Amino acid sequence: MPFKFVMLPPQTSATQAWARLISDSVPESDVRIPEDEIQARSEIVDADAAFGTLNSDMLSLANNLRWLQAPAAAPPAGYYFPELIEHPVQITNFREIYNDHISAHILAFVLAFARGLHYYIPHQIKGEWAPRPLDTGVVHLPESTALILGVGGIGAEAARLCSELGMRVVAIDARRKDTPPGVEQMLRPDQLDVLLPEADFVIMTIPHTPETEGLMNTARFGLMKDSAFLINIGRGMTVRLDDLVTALHAGEIAGAALDVYEIEPLPNGHALWTAPNILLTPHSAGFGPYLDDRRADLLVDNALRFSRGKTLRNVVNKSVWF
Repeated sequence: MPFKFVMLPPQTSATQAWARLISDSVPESDVRIPEDEIQARSEIVDADAAFGTLNSDMLSLANNLRWLQAPAAAPPAGYYFPELIEHPVQITNFREIYNDHISAHILAFVLAFARGLHYYIPHQIKGEWAPRPLDTGVVHLPESTALILGVGGIGAEAARLCSELGMRVVAIDARRKDTPPGVEQMLRPDQLDVLLPEADFVIMTIPHTPETEGLMNTARFGLMKDSAFLINIGRGMTVRLDDLVTALHAGEIAGAALDVYEIEPLPNGHALWTAPNILLTPHSAGFGPYLDDRRADLLVDNALRFSRGKTLRNVVNKSVWF
């Protein structure tokens, strides 16, 4: 089935390459690459599909739009505005392409805490030789429990890796019906408070949605063991940073590792930078090779599916943003 596909601006070398690849791989496609919003407004009027970000004004012009590819696995808040949620257009995203990279980042955080690097790194910076007392400061992973919030592709791979280290893995997921390999027990989100007191590592891979915003806060840090660690590589708005800083200073939890933050970039001088037992990376957990190739493969596959009337991959439930 012939269809018109619009790559919405701004254009990059990657989007231009993807446009050429779709055009070459899907003969039924008529791919347009507008350079600015004026051109995009003209092209979107009769477009069947598009890649990128639409505002409400441009959506109102889209008379034929049936498929929109989001430019990220979890676009920022505001991407799914009310008119877009109510519109019949199907939206797909780039989830699954980061599974190996981000799960390795999670494992690095787990191992760092288990071997006390959050204690030794500050001493290294100061040039201090400060070993802990013999046989202290270590988490024996075969006797520990990892609670993973969200076992989609990333969370499921993290669960597998943790289980390979001998950890007991339990999970919370809002959508998944089956239990991934390595997960001993999986419950629904309303059971989170039941599992939090059991966990030695609370690992967050969940997206930012109306339901998950501020999920980890003062009350829930109070439910965690004082020997437990928080790891967040999902979305920053799911953890209240001021509450986390307070919990770390109070010793309510043993430490935290974050790759995502309520405010990004994390401001110079923010109290989190100097909080005790903290490991921070600058939203880099997804970094790794082949990501643009994976995006291209997904785009082409969905373009082929769209042209043939088949089910698209990675369809989003717009009302919950993922």
